[in-house]
Amino acid sequence: MLQTLFSVGGFSLGSYGVVVALAILIGLGVAYHLAFSEKEYRQHLIDLVLFAVIGAIIGARVWQVLFYEWEYYSLHLVESFMIWHGGMAIQGGLVGAFIVGWIYTRKYKLDFWKMADIAAPGIILGQGLGRIACFLNGDAYGSPTNQGFGLVYPPGTPAYEAYGSEPLWPAEIWEGQWDMIVFALILILPRWLKLPKGILFVSYIVLYSLGRFGLEFLRGDGARYLFNWTSAQWSSMGMIVIALVSAAVLTLSTRTAKN
Repeated sequence: MLQTLFSVGGFSLGSYGVVVALAILIGLGVAYHLAFSEKEYRQHLIDLVLFAVIGAIIGARVWQVLFYEWEYYSLHLVESFMIWHGGMAIQGGLVGAFIVGWIYTRKYKLDFWKMADIAAPGIILGQGLGRIACFLNGDAYGSPTNQGFGLVYPPGTPAYEAYGSEPLWPAEIWEGQWDMIVFALILILPRWLKLPKGILFVSYIVLYSLGRFGLEFLRGDGARYLFNWTSAQWSSMGMIVIALVSAAVLTLSTRTAKN
């Protein structure tokens, strides 16, 4: 783990921010490359990503405050705005980015689902690379393995503060690996199947959410609620339901249009 890349005087460059920035750029590069045959959409990608990042930051913080740590932030409302002193929930970031994407495509009279299909591979690749940032920072950690193996985090990391030198499940690493599998699958799917518009994006949501739901059983950094599920598991289940309903509507619309 390496929380700080280097320090010069009073300035320190954190690995988390650098890796996240690189993940966004690489994800954008992938989406831009894959949109080579869609010039009208390709020319909007950079502007859309800039606005989507702002939406993602707001959404990630709101999600963290309301659904992950409301018990604390309800008593410290001012700290809700201090993103440098607290966590950011990736699922909220996705919701924030999607809302901004929908507004952007409406404004410029673009097809939201077509843009979503173009962006999906880049988004999930960026998510997978972003988990490297979590590993370097020592957050999004797993629960104790209670075995003789696992990740042991160094002092100064959130994982060490929670569990000390206990070996933990590599939850964030496995999630990053799952994201890479999803990335490969949604690149391959259009070659195997002729998918209705929007289904590629919906497939990404379902596959990512299924993986996140399962891996949350190994996480050690979140409160648990009904059915012993974490906030992320409830969020994942909600995203799966919405995605499946969207898939049904999109498929029905495509068949109706053909008839």
